[in-house]
Amino acid sequence: MTFASRNLAILGASGSIGRSTLDVVAASEGRFQIFGLTAHRQLEEIVQQTRCFVPQIIVGTDPDAAAAFDTSTLHKQTKLLKGAEGIQELVTDPQVDIVVAAIVGSAGLTGTWQAVDAGKTVALANKESLVMGGPLLMDLAADKGATILPIDSEHSAVFQALQAGRQSEVQRIILTASGGPFRNFSQDDLEKATVAQALNHPTWKMGPKITVDSATMMNKALEIIEARWLFDLPTDKIEVVIHPQSIVHSLVEFIDGSIVAQLSPPDMRLPIQYALSYPNRTQGSADRLDLRQSLQLDFHPPDLDRFPALSLGLEVAQAGGTAGAVLNAANESAVNYFLDGKLRFTEIVSACRDVLEKHTFDANPSLEALLKIDAWAREEITKWVST
Repeated sequence: MTFASRNLAILGASGSIGRSTLDVVAASEGRFQIFGLTAHRQLEEIVQQTRCFVPQIIVGTDPDAAAAFDTSTLHKQTKLLKGAEGIQELVTDPQVDIVVAAIVGSAGLTGTWQAVDAGKTVALANKESLVMGGPLLMDLAADKGATILPIDSEHSAVFQALQAGRQSEVQRIILTASGGPFRNFSQDDLEKATVAQALNHPTWKMGPKITVDSATMMNKALEIIEARWLFDLPTDKIEVVIHPQSIVHSLVEFIDGSIVAQLSPPDMRLPIQYALSYPNRTQGSADRLDLRQSLQLDFHPPDLDRFPALSLGLEVAQAGGTAGAVLNAANESAVNYFLDGKLRFTEIVSACRDVLEKHTFDANPSLEALLKIDAWAREEITKWVST
């Protein structure tokens, strides 16, 4: 079967998802082409990438870093754009078929929003976009004819398993969680947990913020919220189970009792390729599961007392409105303080809950209101830490 080549714009090309996406493109035998790449300050890194893929555009989202960059090192076919305006020009270019939204944190919302507004297919790794503005973003996608396809391994697994039945036949979706490095820690051990321990994930290789989120299980809380909007499901149909091997990436149970799961080794290249190729499947470079070897798959219910982020995620998914934006911003800020040694591990979720309970809830916020309350929540975490 022959597929037309698709032009990609990768937002956050220097991060782990961005680099894995480039691996997928390199192995695609021309099915995908790189049209544009963005980075915040790591422009030298994506310039190295341009020598392999020769994109038409690179964007330095930090205007100061972009202004100081030596453009003579660029390929003659590549132009440098700067700041938020550069991202908008890239994602709205009519030659771009797919936008890979891989900027970490709330900083990725604007680019995702612009791509959806332009009616693009968005391969979404930036879960914060749906955590912050889920109903707004999904309504915008429906209005503009945009398609949002998940790259997160858990949501990709759910998306794939959902092909086995109709939306009306779904009993529940079950997001799997590795449990992170602290799944067997006692409460006393968690109180003394160090940054080095939190960053030592047993199965995945990720950036520091996402790795800490896995340790607190806040990543799963955010994924609950993302799933609520992405799959249009009430929170009572979304559950979490601990699966230390990270082989089963999520499951869908249908009303007849059948459970459909997606299995593969922990390799982000598979969900990335699935999103880029959808609705087709193609040969890829991701690791394969070898069932000729003995394999044990364990599943355990999560301990909500030791990992209170999960309860918080369910509450926020149920509330909607501004709650997701507050939780996401508070968590990003609290994680930074933890990484800087100014906050204990167990204080991350406590600080988030305090700020969430303090905020003035708005059930139907605008995008502008979400960005304002994002800034407010970060300031509140700073006050929380200082006191």
